[in-house]
Amino acid sequence: MTRNLRLRLSLAMLTALALLGGLACAVGALTDDTHAVDGVKASAGATRVQGNASSASGLSQKLRALEKSYGGRIGAVGIDLGNGRKVAYRADERFPFNSSFKVFACAAVLDEARTSAPGLMERVVRWKPADMAGLTANSPETTEYTDTGMTPAQLCRAGITKSDGFAGNLLLEQIGGPRGLTAFFRAAGDRSSRLDRPEPWLTEWGPGETRDTTTPAAAARTFTELTTGDTLQAGDRARLVGWLKASVTGADRIKAGLPKDWTVGNKTGTGGASNHGTASDLAIVWPPGSDAPLILSVYTNRGHDNTAHDDRVIASTATALATALGRV
Repeated sequence: MTRNLRLRLSLAMLTALALLGGLACAVGALTDDTHAVDGVKASAGATRVQGNASSASGLSQKLRALEKSYGGRIGAVGIDLGNGRKVAYRADERFPFNSSFKVFACAAVLDEARTSAPGLMERVVRWKPADMAGLTANSPETTEYTDTGMTPAQLCRAGITKSDGFAGNLLLEQIGGPRGLTAFFRAAGDRSSRLDRPEPWLTEWGPGETRDTTTPAAAARTFTELTTGDTLQAGDRARLVGWLKASVTGADRIKAGLPKDWTVGNKTGTGGASNHGTASDLAIVWPPGSDAPLILSVYTNRGHDNTAHDDRVIASTATALATALGRV
């Protein structure tokens, strides 16, 4: 990447982050009304866009209609780091992290290894089969390595590319548990995101729950900084993005809502039907021929419990965000 391109990206990212940081007073508030979906009330101007008001109107109409047909709630943010443009819907409302926390946990471990624990990424972490109780079903890679253990680098790969649940817990142990990840968020300037419990308990969520939650705006802002900013050193940042690009989860989510020739690196999260069908996807996206990526943050939940999530809603939201940003 050339110095000039890096400078342009940095300026665009600073613009986008500033807009997200001041979302409550962002320009382009679309509407002065309030509305509710299955008992969840959205604040006035729930949809905001920096720039084209018609794009904001179109995004709002699409996502409100999608919420109605889906019987749930959508929180979404799209950022174009090429020009700093941002679009958002229910961006400051809380949604559960679920497995999307793993990309942030990996970033925190990379930072820990670089700043205070040299060699951490190559140290072997070992565990006993009993430690995996309740997590073997969603821990495909750590289950195979119970006899040998894994390094934090391997755990990051498993946690991001396969959403391995036990890998996420082992990564948390390297940074002081859920509190350690929350401290990492605060150090990165994220005042909203919080993690309180490890897997599988962090997936337990219902309306009004604040534990183990983030907002689409906070997740997008921190994800942007970690994948394109200076919180991580260049080599660690590239490593993190490489794992995201190698993800085998979420083929029917953000990826499915974008043109097939776009490059996508993503991290999903799923809470299950018993937790109001919560589901999410975070992605860094490169349209063909573009050096400046888009950041897409989509979080959803159903209005009624014991109802499965719907990947098509996330895919459709991704399409709506890219359209509002003028990219499709």
